[in-house]
Amino acid sequence: MQTLPEIVFEGLPATPQIKDVINAHLAELQERWGRITACHVVVKGPGQRHRKGGLYDVHIRLALPDGREVNVTRTPPADERHSDLTFAVDDAFKHARRQLQDQVRRIQGHIKDRQAPATATVVRIDPSGEFGFLETGDGQEIYFHRNSVVGRGASRLQVGSRVTYVEEPGEKGPQATTVKVMGKHSLRA
Repeated sequence: MQTLPEIVFEGLPATPQIKDVINAHLAELQERWGRITACHVVVKGPGQRHRKGGLYDVHIRLALPDGREVNVTRTPPADERHSDLTFAVDDAFKHARRQLQDQVRRIQGHIKDRQAPATATVVRIDPSGEFGFLETGDGQEIYFHRNSVVGRGASRLQVGSRVTYVEEPGEKGPQATTVKVMGKHSLRA
């Protein structure tokens, strides 16, 4: 780690036993993945509120290279096991380990980040119905072919229809594939 871990206790005394448990978890994460640049752990004592009374909150923030982070907040509202401080810390670090594992896989390219499909409006359809053009939010026109329209959407497609699509490079510029007509209750831009 590039900086020393910061461990904060709120509403309870900082005991050496819990600090040792937290430091052991941090050492394991650092040994296993080694790319953690900073760490901030906040352990909150049981609240006095009716719904969460007696349960510990554990928040973990791990900073990774390239501005990536792992943020964990663990207090399942109905899980009485979190009334045991050691269990609450172990559970939070279990979830941090899983999120860190996912982040490392993303960094290594094993997991692709899923992005929401792009949306556009149909602005022109050829009279033959074989192809047309979509207009994106930034005013760019993208070609699409009827075979790129998913399912029975081609029969519902008309000028003004809102669609989602995947953009790919084509022979004459960008083209839309996997064109899906959005439902009648979708937002119109």
